[in-house]
Amino acid sequence: MQLSIKTLMEKGSFTGRPVKKDIKWKQGDAEHTATVFVRPLGYQSTVSDLISGAGKHDGVAGRIAVSICDEDGAPVFTVGDITGEADPERGALDGALTMALLAAIGEVNHMGKTMSSPTPTSSGTKSP
Repeated sequence: MQLSIKTLMEKGSFTGRPVKKDIKWKQGDAEHTATVFVRPLGYQSTVSDLISGAGKHDGVAGRIAVSICDEDGAPVFTVGDITGEADPERGALDGALTMALLAAIGEVNHMGKTMSSPTPTSSGTKSP
């Protein structure tokens, strides 16, 4: 394959539109639900990962900040919104909500899914 925008588009190498997900989390005795949009991991997440690796911000907060967006792809949070640094009086994002957002990010990006094993043949050897 010759690398070009056209061939990359044909191979699905661009992240495309955000994916709509419904999430649930508990705060105390109350259960909450919300609809979020998740940007598939791509360039922005790679940059955020590199910045966090250099110690410039929290990696988990960075992943949420670049992944959770509105339906047009605009970020909902900054890293500071998630860590509480943007508004110390408001504080950090709730832990259960953080986990629900990370789960939605994982689902959209198929994290934790394993490839299926090759199917065994009748001779007991695995097919390619």
